[in-house]
Amino acid sequence: MFINPVARSPFLGVWNILRFNWHFYVLTLLSIISLFGISFFLEESWKPTIWLLVLLICLPLCISLIVSFYIYDCTNLYQLPWLPDLNEKRVLYVHAGFDEISKQLRNQYPKMEFHICDFFDPNMCDEISIKRARKIYPIDPKTIQIHAEKLPFAPNSFDICVVFFAAHELRKQEIRTKFLSELARVCKKDGFIYVTEHLRDWRNTLAYSIGVGHFYSRNTWLQQFRKSKLILKQEVKTTPFVTTFILCPHD
Repeated sequence: MFINPVARSPFLGVWNILRFNWHFYVLTLLSIISLFGISFFLEESWKPTIWLLVLLICLPLCISLIVSFYIYDCTNLYQLPWLPDLNEKRVLYVHAGFDEISKQLRNQYPKMEFHICDFFDPNMCDEISIKRARKIYPIDPKTIQIHAEKLPFAPNSFDICVVFFAAHELRKQEIRTKFLSELARVCKKDGFIYVTEHLRDWRNTLAYSIGVGHFYSRNTWLQQFRKSKLILKQEVKTTPFVTTFILCPHD
């Protein structure tokens, strides 16, 4: 059943993928055109090989876009159904340069005390997709720019911490561990931390082929949580492709 996510227009998810990564799709199109161009100069016996190459290029691309449309545009993912009522709560939301949910959270929970942090470092990140996303969606003016290894808050400051498709952008394991440890430090002992990610598993491999290498496996995340003194309380699946880990600080 098609569910129009809260505060999002239809096709927004897949449209964002296309416009943030348009260079990749242009190169793919040029590759296909080049293959067809080459086929005119080849013997007839080579044409099945050209068609096979075109299929090998197009099929993974089409599958990834179809799955992305399903995940980001046809489910309740952006309604964040795993979150409790955040009104009257002190909430920390941390992103990696692309803020997708702060506006929705503010609208949905107007009585919460809300703090937004961004650990994106333009000097260390050369991903053109993130830079395009930031131009199209400027970050909230109240966002605090931070270093992931040190959150600028006192211990036991927040009832809820939310990290949405961001923690995997910390590519060095030691930095991810420090970041998660910092979340454990600033979260209240009876509070919860919500980390939402794609996993490097067979489902996401089928959906994103080599792109799955940008994600981490469930075992990798579980090891990181243990090193960061976080206890896994629950896993929530929003479709087979997205997992939210619900964590709390170690006693």
